[in-house]
Amino acid sequence: MIFNYSFGVILSSKNNFIFKKGILLIGIGLNLALLGYFKYANFFVEQLNLVIGTSYNLENIILPLAISFFTFQQISYLVDAYRHETREYNFLHYCLFVTFFPQLIAGPIVHHKEMLPQFANNDIYKANSKNLSIGLLIFTIGLFKKVIIADNLALFANPVFASLDNSGAITFFSAWSGALAYSFQLYFDFSGYSDMAIGIAYMFGIKLPMNFYSPYKSTSIIEFWRRWHITLSRFLRDYLYITMGGSRKGAYRRYVNLFVTMLIGGIWHGAGWTFIIWGGLHGVYLIINHSWRHTRVYILKWAPSASLIEVLLSTIVTFVAVTIAWVYFRAESLADANSLLSTMFGGNGISLPMSFIKYSELVNFNSAVSFFSFNGVYGDLIYQLESSLSWIIIAGLFVFLTPNSIQILQYIETKKLSKSNALPSYALTILVATIFAFVLSNLMKVSDFLYFNF
Repeated sequence: MIFNYSFGVILSSKNNFIFKKGILLIGIGLNLALLGYFKYANFFVEQLNLVIGTSYNLENIILPLAISFFTFQQISYLVDAYRHETREYNFLHYCLFVTFFPQLIAGPIVHHKEMLPQFANNDIYKANSKNLSIGLLIFTIGLFKKVIIADNLALFANPVFASLDNSGAITFFSAWSGALAYSFQLYFDFSGYSDMAIGIAYMFGIKLPMNFYSPYKSTSIIEFWRRWHITLSRFLRDYLYITMGGSRKGAYRRYVNLFVTMLIGGIWHGAGWTFIIWGGLHGVYLIINHSWRHTRVYILKWAPSASLIEVLLSTIVTFVAVTIAWVYFRAESLADANSLLSTMFGGNGISLPMSFIKYSELVNFNSAVSFFSFNGVYGDLIYQLESSLSWIIIAGLFVFLTPNSIQILQYIETKKLSKSNALPSYALTILVATIFAFVLSNLMKVSDFLYFNF
């Protein structure tokens, strides 16, 4: 913090342009060097050993919690200071900006220029019953997402990914159950963190930027990245994609910039080839998406507004594409990810319920003789996955049919503005208190913190 604050002060001053640019590059370089050491040094040494056949070894490096988030946050401060878009005179306020605890661990990634005016407002240092009540409501929604929905979905995702090294243990349906359970687990886990951060900050009178806006309702990958981890997408767009030229230098350069940006986004999430493939896959998705938009409008001459059928198909295709990419994000290795995807697309055939064996003559004909088996829908994982379908359906209904927490917050704020002294009703208060108590009663168990390594 001392280092970045000092560099920010220099960059905010009216010094020589070349000197300031050098200071900016040094500042960004040292921030990235520390991030690279803590997060990627072991991965780099492992790959070096594989390539040149050496046996170099580093002691296990302990990763500082939230290093990616506070590093990106301070890099954005340096760039904004260089561009004269922000300036910090108060070191204590800068420390508060970096260490503001609600969003420190899992985001949102905030800009100095959107937080400083709020910290300078003396009203936030006074208790406010409306902010406390509304903040507690949003916090409770996030905690419910994390503890009740995400953690229960983990019970169905984890056994599938843990069994990938056991050849034949995963069936077609169990593979899809694991992939879908993880897709929804990650959604409710991470959006739950963001809701809790927004809710806690709101209790203090601080408004954090939204980070999720129903991303699984997206009709394209382009829209998905405008709804999923919005502040990370904003950072990558403003400080990487646009800096590389964005779409200003032709279609080919635009596609290269998109791919490189998403590749770096994948590397940011973790040190491993699975994260690199995940980022690269989304880069390819975006290239295809932009190409299709061009083809749809200028070559096929379709109507600008999509029909209901096109919207439904686009939403399904987008969700399936995202789910496929999540397999690489979750799997321990490329081999595990490829194995699960192969099973998801019939590489190991389809296992039907054992009671269907009496119909074997109807399905086992010609080339399909070895495609169908009768070892049960979930195979060896029947006891771990028998309730998975119910939870996946429940999660899907929440995702696709209910308003998100930002919409709820906006509705409450609108109602509050129309009735300046309005507090949540007694009925809503009792409901939130009941949900909060129910969530607390479920905290006495091991819970995955998926963003611990980020």
